[in-house]
Amino acid sequence: MPEPSYARDAYGKALVELGKSDSNVVVLDADLSGSTRTAFFARKFPQRFFNMGVAEQDLIATAAGIASCGKIVFVSTFSMFASIRALDQLRNTVVYNGFNVKIVATHGGLTVGEDGASHQALEDISFVRSLPGMRVIVPSDGEETRDAVLSAYKENGPFYIRIGRSKIPVLENKSKFSLGKGYILNEGKDIAVIACGIMCGQAMQALSLLKAEGINPYIVNIHTIKPIDKELIVNLASKVKGFVVCEEHSIIGGLGSAVCETLSESLPKPVRRIGTKDKFGQSGSSKDLLLEYGLTPENIAKSVKDLLL
Repeated sequence: MPEPSYARDAYGKALVELGKSDSNVVVLDADLSGSTRTAFFARKFPQRFFNMGVAEQDLIATAAGIASCGKIVFVSTFSMFASIRALDQLRNTVVYNGFNVKIVATHGGLTVGEDGASHQALEDISFVRSLPGMRVIVPSDGEETRDAVLSAYKENGPFYIRIGRSKIPVLENKSKFSLGKGYILNEGKDIAVIACGIMCGQAMQALSLLKAEGINPYIVNIHTIKPIDKELIVNLASKVKGFVVCEEHSIIGGLGSAVCETLSESLPKPVRRIGTKDKFGQSGSSKDLLLEYGLTPENIAKSVKDLLL
């Protein structure tokens, strides 16, 4: 089994791959290129890389301007700053105009760790998901990050791809990435556990705990939050008693909300949401924070059992 790795590294390598094949690819960063791994592209293609400094609103507006000239622009900074700090520019300059700007935001969620609440984006998916025409992807590992980046490159218009800070295991049983199409990691019965990002790995660990007790739920990777795979969710709803939805994000406005919206319009079923519950983050190790906020295999397993009662 491959060693855990940084999704950020996969992103940086994908940028270099795109830079070699297409001279119209341009990359911008906000003085964090070492952390976001856009430095990989900067070293290879310095004339197509721009460090905008600690000025995220300028970063997004400049990206829109470059995209208006026919370039494909990848923009990176931490998730907190790419979404919330620059939301005005993102909405009115990029998304309103449908510009070909791909936001690849790193350091999303609680696992930013010791940087604390000011840097832990727990609301970003909620903000960007509501923007008309924005596509939102939360890959499960490095391999899926690469595939998501290449997919976004091929599609015209704005994207928000959210990845984390920490090393993550390579997820087994993955299907080929397809925008807007989730896939089943484990065929089960009675309950469906839907997850995105690092929570796919947590859900698979929960599966091991549950199988030891004779419980075998579906485990589903919904990497594309928008457009969400309504067909898959409704099909599962016809087979199961309920859903557990897991995300490294607030339970308000993210994957859990998107699943609930889909079910309420088509085939309502009980849903338990695993995520941060209307609280800010805090400083601590990634492991301790996931435990403190209940984003653990044990809590996922408990939620599955509660639905089965």
